[in-house]
Amino acid sequence: MASTRSRSLVHLLATLTVFTAFAGQFWRNLLDWWGFGIIAGICILGAAVALAVLRPRLEGRRVPKALLAFVGLCTLSIAWSFYPAASLIGVGIQLGTAVTGVFLALCLSYAELIRALAAAFRWILVLSLLFEAWVAIVVRGPVLPFWVDYGEPPYPKAFYWSRGLLLDGGPIEGIVANRNLLGFIALLALLVFVVQLVEGTVRRGWAIFWVVVAAVVFALTRSTTVILALVVVAAALGFALWARSRGAERRRPVYLTAAASVVAVVVLLITLNGALLKLFGKSEDLTGRFDIWNAVIGLAQQRPVAGWGWMGYWAPWVEPFDGLAVRKGVTYLQAHNAWLDVWLQVGIIGLVIFIALIGSTLWRSWFAAVDRPRTGISDTDPYTARSLLPLLILAALLAQSLAESRILYEGGWMLVVALCIITKRAQYSAVEAPDAASAPVSSDSGRMR
Repeated sequence: MASTRSRSLVHLLATLTVFTAFAGQFWRNLLDWWGFGIIAGICILGAAVALAVLRPRLEGRRVPKALLAFVGLCTLSIAWSFYPAASLIGVGIQLGTAVTGVFLALCLSYAELIRALAAAFRWILVLSLLFEAWVAIVVRGPVLPFWVDYGEPPYPKAFYWSRGLLLDGGPIEGIVANRNLLGFIALLALLVFVVQLVEGTVRRGWAIFWVVVAAVVFALTRSTTVILALVVVAAALGFALWARSRGAERRRPVYLTAAASVVAVVVLLITLNGALLKLFGKSEDLTGRFDIWNAVIGLAQQRPVAGWGWMGYWAPWVEPFDGLAVRKGVTYLQAHNAWLDVWLQVGIIGLVIFIALIGSTLWRSWFAAVDRPRTGISDTDPYTARSLLPLLILAALLAQSLAESRILYEGGWMLVVALCIITKRAQYSAVEAPDAASAPVSSDSGRMR
């Protein structure tokens, strides 16, 4: 009974942690930064306590070196930071978020992690629909966040918590106050819910219901960024399934086709970018992103090797970020490209390490997805669907990273840390115990012993 209760508490903490990491703006708009800080602190402290009590062991060789190197460099950057106080805060937030990722990876089995993700995403999607319905039907007008004085109207669109456009077919912002973020959460939820449907871990009727809810929210956000992320995820899924069908010795056509596809897409984007942007209803400057990117590149070139110092989210009151990215009265707190943001903050050194971190995690996720578990499990075993999830989530994060920097903080960073550790653990499980299923591939009890 005590063990069941403790696992229930771990699941509850994991669900709250995932919810807070992805819906932090909900807490900030509802309870101000102080309320958000208290809830985020509870999640981080709870994760640390769970790690201390459960004491999951992780052998040195199973610790992702690139992850340690990147976090270590960000921490060391305080020493040469142009804004050391802000860097100290940013590194503290990064480390706290990393602790939650480690908690998800080591204190939950892979099946428990999927259930926690599904539960948190359900809450975000349902609350978003209810909130948008309340704004559209009861308020009948746009709603601003609580506790913030924006002065006299008119206000930029980005200032509103919701613009109340649900009955008009969107776009909706949901409780997270951003249609791109809500659309991305809906995409991740769709991946998780489909896996649960295929595996049969949730009753079929409910599983189909939640897939439909995620698809509806995804459509209502009308986010071009997330539509493109869906295309990338679909391509990753197609190539992974093709690689599975070919077997380990006959995959050269898969890799050649994938490489040719990447080249073709790059050429298409360069030659037809104007037409493509018009097709998706985007301005030629990608809604101001070109101006932000140019400003970030110019600043990064002033300190190209080690950067200006880690911060994560930009602090708009700190030089040189004060006024760096302002468009139509809105001050943006990110480079809207994770790779440029890393270069700006920790230089070429940090960018190389970050590429190694993401690349190694993607590499392990690919082989976890395409190589069958070495246990004689049949092709219809439900775990084969589960093994695709790390690859598809990373594909979505990578697609998002080209237009957003969210992979560097909050939910994005938490998932990167968790998947990095999970795939590293699975890699050694497959090597050391070829007759036992690895954690993200086929294990329901994948905690470290």
